[in-house]
Amino acid sequence: MIVPCYKVEKYLPACLDSLINQTLDDIEIICINDGSPDGCIDILRSYEAANPGKVVVIDKKNEGVWRGRFDGIRIAKGEYIGFVDSDDTVAPNFAEVLYRSAKESDADISVCGFKRIDLETNKVLSVEMCSPREDFVISEEPGRLIELNGAPWNKAFRSSILKSMNDLEEPPTVLDDLAFHLLVYLEARGKVVFSDVPLINYMVRADSIINTVRKEQVDSIYRTFDFIRSLYLERGVSEDMLKALDGMAFLHLGVSLLFRLFNDPTCNVSAYISRCTSFLDDKFSTWRKSNCMSLSYALKQKGPFIKLWIARLFYKAHLMRPFLSAYRFAITKLRIDIKW
Repeated sequence: MIVPCYKVEKYLPACLDSLINQTLDDIEIICINDGSPDGCIDILRSYEAANPGKVVVIDKKNEGVWRGRFDGIRIAKGEYIGFVDSDDTVAPNFAEVLYRSAKESDADISVCGFKRIDLETNKVLSVEMCSPREDFVISEEPGRLIELNGAPWNKAFRSSILKSMNDLEEPPTVLDDLAFHLLVYLEARGKVVFSDVPLINYMVRADSIINTVRKEQVDSIYRTFDFIRSLYLERGVSEDMLKALDGMAFLHLGVSLLFRLFNDPTCNVSAYISRCTSFLDDKFSTWRKSNCMSLSYALKQKGPFIKLWIARLFYKAHLMRPFLSAYRFAITKLRIDIKW
């Protein structure tokens, strides 16, 4: 398990306690102190001393979570690698369930469910990735990659895939987790398996359900997506894989990113919608007609694909502003934590 740490001394002991008490015996916990200015390094060193060979600490200058994860990947010895955020906690069988599920199916990616929990009140905001799902092979059904959440902390990845994946010289500060996944998907061709039980307590602030993005971050996001699309083309991936990539681009640029921009009152949302449409048409051209976003596919796969079909319907009808308004009303007024 790889655990990047920065300004989390208040929450770090609970996270580490949940990891060292895992039911899976042969586990390596790689903790990266990312130049944290608080007492994280002292906490990490104490756990390392008490658990020699099990807890490994990397102390480095601050470079961000992206670099920290890759530092951990480089030295990891296990057959599978997972990630945990240092302010979260995991169930005692978290590592064992992910590992056993992956190992028994010889899978490239193992996924489990999780709970989003209010950091202050400990109230469960949502339980996600816990509906029964059929396992699938990426090379046979790449469109189903769209249904995976974009965070790495509820997954175990085959180590050889992570060690061979492309790096980014300038990773974006927003949607970086998604960029990480897209680079993983470029290397993965095997099976994705699911465990429909919530094994992670993902801690969030109740007032951060809606997140904003600074306008100056948008260019970086677009450059990253453009670069990743070029890697897919260079690698000669299948047409279905490109359609899946284009579907994920629409989902995260045309819905998630626009929603964050929509929450900035100074932002010209209409201009960003126009820019997003031009970018998608130019770089991810199948988004308008991709079969993995069709009604028939949505009715077959259900869940997030129905939401995706509805969102694309509004987008193509030039009704994104009322769609985003309704989305924000559902979250802020009705307290429905809708995730894409």
